[in-house]
Amino acid sequence: MNEACDSGCTVPFRMRSFATGLVLPPSTDVLRVREPEAIADVPAAVMGVLSAPVGCAPFTQLCREKLARTARPSVVVVVSDTTRPAPYRGAAGILWPLIESVLSEGFDPESVTVLIATGTHRVLGDAEMRAMLDERVHRAGVRLHCHDAGDRDSLVHVGRTRHGVEVFMNRKYAEADFRILTGIVEPHFMAGASGGRKSICPGLLNVESVREFHGPAVLADNRVADLVLEGNPCHELSLEIAGMARPDFILNATIRQDGRTAGVFAGEMEQAHAAGVDHLRGFSQLHLDRLYDVVVTHGGLVGVNHYQVAKAASVAARAVRRGGFLVIVADTTEPDPIGTKPYRGMLALLDEVGPAEFSRLIQADGWQFVHDQWEVQMWAKLLGRVPAQNLLYFSPQTPLYDYALLPCADPAPLLSEARGADAGDMVAEFVRAALASACRESEAALGRSPKVAYLADGPHCVPV
Repeated sequence: MNEACDSGCTVPFRMRSFATGLVLPPSTDVLRVREPEAIADVPAAVMGVLSAPVGCAPFTQLCREKLARTARPSVVVVVSDTTRPAPYRGAAGILWPLIESVLSEGFDPESVTVLIATGTHRVLGDAEMRAMLDERVHRAGVRLHCHDAGDRDSLVHVGRTRHGVEVFMNRKYAEADFRILTGIVEPHFMAGASGGRKSICPGLLNVESVREFHGPAVLADNRVADLVLEGNPCHELSLEIAGMARPDFILNATIRQDGRTAGVFAGEMEQAHAAGVDHLRGFSQLHLDRLYDVVVTHGGLVGVNHYQVAKAASVAARAVRRGGFLVIVADTTEPDPIGTKPYRGMLALLDEVGPAEFSRLIQADGWQFVHDQWEVQMWAKLLGRVPAQNLLYFSPQTPLYDYALLPCADPAPLLSEARGADAGDMVAEFVRAALASACRESEAALGRSPKVAYLADGPHCVPV
């Protein structure tokens, strides 16, 4: 959907920790995808797909078969970590109806583990784990555990990929009698879409096991992109590795911009996930008839640190003409608004050698694979289209001295009128000043008024 701001306009902008209005220049195209209708009764919808799943027997039948085979079967329910806005809490949460169904079939609560799939992200503390899940889950007496990619004792060898990479997977999951995955299906700039097999790969692996999935040769492929599954080597590797310890059942959801659930999909891993991706494509693709000189976007709910903001940046770059400008704001609520120490180290290397040499180095023989290098590789790919000096990025939580590390222009000169203001005012001032600067430079270079677009849905809007 395309809305033109003929005489300029102010659009409302709300994130987790602040709200403001963004002032856009005249003739800005405000680009939105179709917002799907929210499910009115999420628990009822979940129970509906549990009783009529895709590609397998009803959930209650699967439960009874497991109980009939083993005296006290172990159950693992995999959930996403805090970097994913999965609807796990409250009356509209998808998790409690599933857990309640497991317990009502006769499973011992102490035999049920809710396992948080952090992948190679940081391990969550007890308070963080409790806060992200419905209180009824805790009251039910089930166990809670967080995957730790660096704890070799908690991993078990499950196989070798066709390219020879040894795969170590979370032991609690791999050795469970009944394996269930949950999560959301949203655009993903590497695997095409989140959900399904990604709960396992990379969600439950160690760092060494994802060096092919997140490897430089794989990520250099042009089919590694949002909403592309066919021929996407990242997606195919994830499927291959997930097949080494296949889940018995998955429950995935699609969500709206406000976090409300739009669709629920359950059943056999590949078929249920494919149904979720089909639903996602129906409301997240945006067909463009032009590229823009200046594009404004935001990190969305997933942009909790600079590492995650790469998703919004990569998707928005599709709408920018080569050599154009990209303005990004984010609400980086993670304890470190940048990312891990290895991620910072790889950003420093990118800054030192530039995107072309960075890409050559990490693909050279003898390169030692580094944790989080994959996300920096995606920034390097983006910089081939939008130079760092044309990438204007700001998050109110990021100290100004840290921007020297990031692949972007220094935001300090653009915030001169907003020093001491609250977060919302600082974001609004940054966008106003960044747009004025980008438009001024574009007009001088092109000899015409620049074409400007605002991707109102951030990373959830995939330009095609």
